[in-house]
Amino acid sequence: MHRTISIALICLAASTSAAPMTIQLPPDESTLRASTLPGYAVAHQKCGICHSANYISYQPPAMSQAAWTAEMTKMKEAYGAPIDDDEVKLIGAYLAVAYGSAKATDPSVVALASLATPTAPRAAADTAVQALLSANACLGCHAIDHKIVGPGFKDVAAKYKGEPNAKATIAARIRSGGSGLWGDVAMPPMAGIDAAQADALAAFVLSQ
Repeated sequence: MHRTISIALICLAASTSAAPMTIQLPPDESTLRASTLPGYAVAHQKCGICHSANYISYQPPAMSQAAWTAEMTKMKEAYGAPIDDDEVKLIGAYLAVAYGSAKATDPSVVALASLATPTAPRAAADTAVQALLSANACLGCHAIDHKIVGPGFKDVAAKYKGEPNAKATIAARIRSGGSGLWGDVAMPPMAGIDAAQADALAAFVLSQ
């Protein structure tokens, strides 16, 4: 009996001292349903920061515009999604038309056209940043407003607020990696990111 327990303890100690296992998750290839509604561009820019497009399939089918807008309000207020009140309405309308019971010709959907202000260049730039975040698994270690493995982007933005060379400093750290600034866990160098991409990511972080 004692011998069996001793062997079990030895095996347990050996297993707990083993090197951590690295798990490579498959890339997220889910996409939002395309639409000409302004909320589609906003959803494409913002929703992928926190979850994949597959999350939508977990919601009840045929949700109304009011129900989808309420869902987006919850995302903003309960989960800290980086969207403002106008974007809540725009995304809610888009999701209700693309996945729910609303139609693009509904007066309540058409009335939101005046809220659509993003320019095409900005929308394209934001989409490119989201693609970089996804392709390089940035959101596996960083969230917008809280620590995961590394600091939240808002904490990084607050730390560098007012520094004249903040964007260049963050861009350099993205490419070179390092440790010690935010704890003992090292950030690996992002060798596959070029200078322009690092600069775009740094600008995104500082905008939070």
